Amino acid sequence: MLHAARRLAASGVVDRLVVTAPAGLAEAIADIVGRDPHVTVPVRVVDGGPTRQASVAAGLAAADGDDDVVLVHDAARPLASPGLVRRVTAAVRSGWPAVVPGVAVTDTIKRVSAAVSTTAPGGIVVERVTGTPDRSELRAIQTPQGFERALLQRAHSEGAARAGADHLAATDDAGLVEALGEPVHVVAGEQAALKITTEHDLVVAGLLLQDDA
Repeated sequence: MLHAARRLAASGVVDRLVVTAPAGLAEAIADIVGRDPHVTVPVRVVDGGPTRQASVAAGLAAADGDDDVVLVHDAARPLASPGLVRRVTAAVRSGWPAVVPGVAVTDTIKRVSAAVSTTAPGGIVVERVTGTPDRSELRAIQTPQGFERALLQRAHSEGAARAGADHLAATDDAGLVEALGEPVHVVAGEQAALKITTEHDLVVAGLLLQDDA
């Protein structure tokens, strides 16, 4: 989280940060982020919600009303560079109201059907392939995602009924904008903005930090 906050502040295009915290941790997080000398913008910490979508909605409600562009960033992507933050922001300010960073998919992707699956001896689940998307048209989406504030507020308002449960909630804010029928555009992401969810990811992130040292 602290690495993410530092890089957002270092971008030069972020005026303030709103951090959503797990229940009971707002004060501790505010102390950690607010005292860090590299976080050079004002920080406000608020309680998050039961899902990612609910947490973003809480942060959006706590943001200053005069912010015309809002960036939504995952602390699980702490190494997204200041340059990436600037690139997303510049695209929104240039007239694209919803902008996400993405990287090209290099693996072959298969679509499978959960309804057509069997369990082989040894408990091995065997799924049936139903198609192979053209990977040249696929992007792995990252954060920060940038939006005109009014559009993001409308997207969260329209999608509020989905926010309370993980199986209904949007996995990213661009999905809520897409649900409105509004276009979302992609700018170049970066490999360093990986999402840290496994021990392997943590090791890779450590190596990237060594390269920055």
